[in-house]
Amino acid sequence: MSTWNKWLCVAVAAVALSAVSNAAQAQNFPNRAITLVIPFAPGGSTSIVGRGVADKMGELLGEKIVIDNRPGAGGTVGTKAVAKSAPDGYTLLLGYTGTLAIGPSLYKNVGYDPRQDFSPIGLIGNAPNSLVVHPSFPAKTLAELIAYAKANPGKVNFGSAGAGTASHVTGEYFARSAGITLVHIPYKGTGPALTDLLGGHIPMAFAPIPASHANVAAGTLRALAVTSLARSGLLPDVPTIAESGLSGFDASLYYGLVAPAGTPRPIVDRLNKALRDALASDEVRKQLGNDGTEITPGTPEDYAALIDRDEKKWSQLVKASGVEPE
Repeated sequence: MSTWNKWLCVAVAAVALSAVSNAAQAQNFPNRAITLVIPFAPGGSTSIVGRGVADKMGELLGEKIVIDNRPGAGGTVGTKAVAKSAPDGYTLLLGYTGTLAIGPSLYKNVGYDPRQDFSPIGLIGNAPNSLVVHPSFPAKTLAELIAYAKANPGKVNFGSAGAGTASHVTGEYFARSAGITLVHIPYKGTGPALTDLLGGHIPMAFAPIPASHANVAAGTLRALAVTSLARSGLLPDVPTIAESGLSGFDASLYYGLVAPAGTPRPIVDRLNKALRDALASDEVRKQLGNDGTEITPGTPEDYAALIDRDEKKWSQLVKASGVEPE
């Protein structure tokens, strides 16, 4: 046998052994708790969505899924940590538009590639941001807000989940589109931003509907608009920014699960099935639906394609917003 044939046989055997090993891993997976990293502080939309699927998935998989909130740098700290984690299925990330689509365009050294450093598991759903104000704020419509901001340039603050997050870029994109000047106040997550908004420390914020709608329904916050092209089924009386005068304005958010790149495909498939089964359950559908998330499950390939499209879209929105890379 020639040396070439010997090496070919070795290579084929190695591939076959790897396939057998991966299959064996999947059969035994999981045999301990799984960590789901949510790269923002508790209380925001990512925590609401992540916790909404984690308990049910853990039940279906037979092992607990532990939530690990790791905020910082617009969600990129926790995202980078997962990218560098062992690709064994035991460390997952709550993927989000802010971290997988905006962060790579906004930060010069983000530390990960959304297309190369993750194995997509599946899409969870999407939700628009809401533009919410404190009840004491004089503007009751988007047009009144724009007029007020023009009459008081540089004196209207807005809170966000942090520099570089979807709510931050959406706010800057809105200000640029409306021809007004807003002052950005970054927080370490949507939860802290809404806490200050409820306390009257800031007049307005951009916040995902899953995080804001309960306060809107209770009357403790007033929603002036939503950032998608279509109205939210949870807030049907709240107009879109596009229909309120800024034609074409669209800034929806997507959530999903990813694992570190190199995670064996049988494990990815096992997690995808658990995710889709969880999303099909009555309790998860009700919970996420009540929070304003439109459930859109799919394959790992579906989510990979969405990450690619979303990053291209938001890189353009970052440019349109005028936010400079950090």
